[in-house]
Amino acid sequence: MSHADWSAKGYSPGLTNEDLAPTTPEQRRWGAFSIFNVWTSDVHSLWGYFLAASLFLLCGSFVNFLLAIGIGSLVIYVLMTMVGLAGARTGVPFPVLARASFGVWGANFPAMVRAIVACFWYGAQTAAASGAIVALLTRSPEIMAFHKNVPFLGHSALEVICYVVVWGLQLLIIQHGMETVRRFQDWAGPGVWFAMLILAIGLVVKAGGFSFDSGIPQDVLLEKTKDAGVPGTPGSPTALLAVAAVWITYFAALYLNFCDFTRYAKDEAAVKKGNLWGLPVNLMLFSLVAGVTTIAAYKVYGEVLVHPDQISAKFDSWVLAAIAAMTFAVATLGINVVANFVSAAFDISNTFPRKIGFHKGGYIAAAIALVLYPFAPWEGGAAHFVGAIGSTMGPLFGIIMVDYYLIARGRIHVDELYREQGRYRYQGGWHVKALVAAGVGIVFSTILPNFTTLLPSWWGLYGWFFGVAIGGATYWGLRMLPEVESELQRQP
Repeated sequence: MSHADWSAKGYSPGLTNEDLAPTTPEQRRWGAFSIFNVWTSDVHSLWGYFLAASLFLLCGSFVNFLLAIGIGSLVIYVLMTMVGLAGARTGVPFPVLARASFGVWGANFPAMVRAIVACFWYGAQTAAASGAIVALLTRSPEIMAFHKNVPFLGHSALEVICYVVVWGLQLLIIQHGMETVRRFQDWAGPGVWFAMLILAIGLVVKAGGFSFDSGIPQDVLLEKTKDAGVPGTPGSPTALLAVAAVWITYFAALYLNFCDFTRYAKDEAAVKKGNLWGLPVNLMLFSLVAGVTTIAAYKVYGEVLVHPDQISAKFDSWVLAAIAAMTFAVATLGINVVANFVSAAFDISNTFPRKIGFHKGGYIAAAIALVLYPFAPWEGGAAHFVGAIGSTMGPLFGIIMVDYYLIARGRIHVDELYREQGRYRYQGGWHVKALVAAGVGIVFSTILPNFTTLLPSWWGLYGWFFGVAIGGATYWGLRMLPEVESELQRQP
C-alpha cells in the first residue's frame, strides 16, 4: 500500500508506515507449512527443550508428562487460533490490532510491555544459543583454560565473545524483512528435528534400549525440583496441574502477537491447519523426544541433564558434538527472530511510525538485549522466569480477546485503526477503561504475587490465568456500564 493509498483512505501519518499498514493480497504468501514452521521455530530451541525436560522431572513418569503436556498443548492451540484468526481477517500486526481496545495512542502501552518482554527473551535465547557454542569450544583444554581464567562483564570473556557473535548473526537474518524470516524458519525449524532425533536415538542405543519407566529415582527427582516453586511432589495432581500451567504460560507473549505472522497467511484455513500440526501435534512430539532424551541421558551418564548442550558436550566425537551444538544454536536463532525480533520491531515501530520502521525497531530491541547481557536477568529456574514474565501478558490478552470476540464480535473497522480522529480515538486516543482493566489485572497477576506475600505461594504459578480472567472480566464490566452500552448501540 502506497502513501497515496494511505492519504486516499484518510490514514493519519502518525499512525501509519509501510510495515504497520494492512497486508495486501500480494503479501499474503504464508501457507499452512509456513504457519507450522512458526511453531517449529518457536518451540525447537534450547530454552524450549530445557523447559520441557525440566517439566518432565516434575511429572514423575512418562504417562503423567504426556498427559500434562497434552492438555496444555490443546489449550495453547485454541488460544493461538483465536488470536491468529484475528490477524488473518484484519491483516494488521499486534500493536495496530490493540488500537481497537486500547485506543490509537493507548495501544502503545500493551505494545511497549510486549516489546520489553521481547527484549528479555531476545537476550535469554541469544545467551542459550551462545552457551551451546561455548559448551562445544570448551572441549579444547586451551579454550577451557581461557574460559575459566579470563572474566569480563560478570561472565567469562569466551561467553561474551560468543554472545556478541550470535547476537550479530541474528541481525543478518532480518535484513530483507518478513519474507526472509519466513524462508529462514522454513528450514531452521525442521532442521532441529533432525538433530533432536539423532541425539535421542543415539542415547537410547547407548543406553541399551528404552522403557516408559523413567528410571530416575524419586529422591533424585525431589532434589532436582526442590527449588522449582511447584507445590506437591513429582507426579502429584498439584504438580501436574502446575506443569500444564507453566507450559501454557511459556507461550504467553506469542498469544499477543501471533497476528504479526498470520496477517501474511493466505487464508484462515492456512492458520487453522498450520496451528493444528504446529501446536498439539508438534508440541507433543517435541516433548516426547525431550523426555526420551532425558531418560536415556540419565541411564548413560548417571546424571539428570536438562540442557541439550550439556549432553552434546559429553559426546566422544567432536563432529557429533559440533553438529548438535550448531543445530541447536541455529534453531534458537530461529525462535529469537520469529518470537522476539519481529514482535519488538513492530511494537517499537508503532510508537513513532514516521521515524521508526520494522528494521530500526528491531535494531533497538537487539541493542537493549545487548545492554541487558551483563545483568543476565533470565538466569535462574525456568518455571520462575516463565511465570514472572508471562503473567504480565495475561491481562492484555484477556482485554484484547474480550474486545474482539465479545464486544466487537469479530468486526473490526480496519481503516479506522489508522485514523487519529476515528472510531477508536476514545478519550483523546486513549481508552481509559482498557487501561484501568489492564492495571487491575497486572496488580493480581504480577505485582501482588511477585512483590508481596499477600497471596498464596502457589498464586504466581497461575498468574497469567488470573491476569486473563481478571483483566478481561474488568474490561467487560466497564464496557457494559449503561452509558457505554448505549454508545455501542448508537454505532453503525
